[in-house]
Amino acid sequence: MAAFLLVIIYFAFISLGLPDGMLGAAWPVMRGDFNLPLGSAGFVSMAISASTILSALFSVKLIKKWGTGLVTAVSVLLTAGALLGFSLSPSFWFLFLMALPLGLGAGAVDSGLNEYVAEHYKASHMNFLHSFWGVGALSGPVIMGFFLQTQESWRGSYKLAAIIQFVLVALLFLSLPVWAAQAKKAKTAKDAEQTEENPVKESLKDVLRKKGVKGVLAGFMLYTGLESTMGLWGASYLKEVQGFSADRAALWVSLYYGGITAGRFLSGFFAMKFKNIHLLKTGGIIILSGTILLLISLIPSMGEFTALAGFILVGLGCAPIFPGMLHETPVRFGKTHAQTLMGLQMAVAYTSVTLLPPLFGWTATLLSTALLPVFVFIYAAGLLFLNERTNKIFHSAS
Repeated sequence: MAAFLLVIIYFAFISLGLPDGMLGAAWPVMRGDFNLPLGSAGFVSMAISASTILSALFSVKLIKKWGTGLVTAVSVLLTAGALLGFSLSPSFWFLFLMALPLGLGAGAVDSGLNEYVAEHYKASHMNFLHSFWGVGALSGPVIMGFFLQTQESWRGSYKLAAIIQFVLVALLFLSLPVWAAQAKKAKTAKDAEQTEENPVKESLKDVLRKKGVKGVLAGFMLYTGLESTMGLWGASYLKEVQGFSADRAALWVSLYYGGITAGRFLSGFFAMKFKNIHLLKTGGIIILSGTILLLISLIPSMGEFTALAGFILVGLGCAPIFPGMLHETPVRFGKTHAQTLMGLQMAVAYTSVTLLPPLFGWTATLLSTALLPVFVFIYAAGLLFLNERTNKIFHSAS
């Protein structure tokens, strides 16, 4: 049953990633349809992220009451309805309204399933899990590029994404008995463990005071800000700075998500032999290398292939970082507070998604979209520093 649930969780993460790359890929055309300035995508992104934060914070209580399986099924149902709403949006404000249930559904799925896998499966499974998110995130811009090329419309891609999500909803509801059986088995084992260890309960305030927590939270903020800024504005950067057509820019952004996806599949195997701390360091160095190539691509003679290599390298570098930091949560801070910290990490991560991509959007509107590599470089350097400092804290304590 554990293997069957893992397959279900993998499919759920494909659906979680599917919408993530679509807005940025569609925006160069979408903003023209609604007659909007470049930075307006930041408001939709903020609405998604703000509702995701709210959902992540309340996910602990919801999962404790209703179970991971039911919360996941209802959450994916919310995202399916929201994507259908996107495809039918008559105005920007309706699009903004549909962003709210999209974020609410994503937050509970992200927080709940990440904690479930971190607690019940090996580190390699966490990397594989996020590679399936990458499959979804990669598929979104590819689907968008196809519809932009063949139908010159972004609406059909959102409709297809909604259909895929509704199919997953049916699968999740059918799997609820398996979730219930696994939850009962896990509760029996956990009760026995707590009887032996008799753990002391701590408040959220006490958890925040734990050594290393603040650095970990700052790392989550920088990573998700980096990943989402690249995803949201990458197509606009390629179109306005490198001179790509909208459909070609969407397809090239899919290569960024392709780098994340391929990298996470590889990281799943590397995690069987190497520690997470080594994968985190390697990923940070690769991201910095990719951002340097993006900076070089601003030189006219260096052209588009340098930008392409930069996009792929940044994606490859991102691959092990998010799943690696998540899987370290119960290792660093113990299983007792894993779900609380997981929800908090998701909330901080999506606070970053709320603030940092719009920050670049407003800056690009005032100055230039060519500043994208500069922003990503700053985030990457800060992330590498924080991960190294956190790893030293726990390495010296062990």
